[in-house]
Amino acid sequence: MPETVVIGQKRVLQTIAGAVGSNRVPHAYLFYGPDGVGKRAVAIELAAALLCSSPFEGMSCGRCSACIRVRRLGHPDVKLMMPVPKDTPVEAISERLQLLAGDPYATVDFERRPNLDSIGGTSNKQVMYSVDTIGKDLRREMSFKPVEGGYKVAILTDADRLRTEAANAFLKLLEEPGSKTVFVLTSDRPNRLLPTVRSRCQMLRFDRLPDEEIASAIAERLNLPSSTAKAVARMADGSYSRAVDLASSEELFSTRSAVLEFMRAAYTGDGVQVVDHAERLQRMGRDPLKFFLQLILGWLRDLLLYRSTGDKTLVVNLDQIESIHSFCQRLPQARLESMIDLVEEASDLVERNVNVKLCFIVLAQELGSAMRGNPVGGLVVSLSDEPLIA
Repeated sequence: MPETVVIGQKRVLQTIAGAVGSNRVPHAYLFYGPDGVGKRAVAIELAAALLCSSPFEGMSCGRCSACIRVRRLGHPDVKLMMPVPKDTPVEAISERLQLLAGDPYATVDFERRPNLDSIGGTSNKQVMYSVDTIGKDLRREMSFKPVEGGYKVAILTDADRLRTEAANAFLKLLEEPGSKTVFVLTSDRPNRLLPTVRSRCQMLRFDRLPDEEIASAIAERLNLPSSTAKAVARMADGSYSRAVDLASSEELFSTRSAVLEFMRAAYTGDGVQVVDHAERLQRMGRDPLKFFLQLILGWLRDLLLYRSTGDKTLVVNLDQIESIHSFCQRLPQARLESMIDLVEEASDLVERNVNVKLCFIVLAQELGSAMRGNPVGGLVVSLSDEPLIA
């Protein structure tokens, strides 16, 4: 299982290579752990190792026809499935599988990426495996003997999306596995799977990826400068897929610049600039607003950590370390904890559909006051706390 494909997860890879090399592969695996850490990538490489014409010590060669076709999701003995909204056309599923064939870490599922034209957002449709998909399509596919290799492999991504009827249909397949048939389930929410399904799988835990491994991979694969790669890796919270989405998004870098401009306007107290920022933010949707506030929180937590420890290795926005150092030097009196509380309050208010423009104007005023070391209250004053008659 070449490390050029799979990032990190050496413990998992060694376990699987040992099983393949000793010909003791269980009929079902459950790969579980955080999103974007390589569960699908390892599942595909496991299939390649089982079907490889020249395996070595339980690992695929990565060069033979079988390995190439498995990675391209074009091998007749490998079936990869994902949960889909009801009445999704076959063409839409095929398009996502093609993206996944190009990069096993790509965000292609309908829940996290309902629209392929953009990254992020949430689906307003229920994403699931139907009972017909499992009870008929998968059962029929896995009932056939291998066409070319010695195994039939089925990979079910986000298996926690099996509805009860579909899960029971799948359970029958697990209870009566065919010879040389291997099922690989992936999930970041394994507790949502039926206990009877989990108990019939060998469970393998996937860990969050270290920042260093993510940074090295995205710097090499996306040709990013080292400082930018390190900053993105620290924002990704151990998920390579999240790091790729962030690095590929112009929104990240433009929004980070907007955050700095907003903070400068808050400090200077320039009312015109503050209102301009608030009006632009008002035109955003809820998800971009939440993203904007998350970036402010990340910036403030960097400031707090750096001011407390002086250790730049703890900073997420490492490529902005000079600005962070300058802020801490010039504004040692800033009430950073209070500023974090204010931004978290603003995030809650955005969820409750408040007047966005007014919310950010008040937020800027309070942040500016906190930067100067003044005590601050909240963003909202309850009318019930004020006397009705003077």
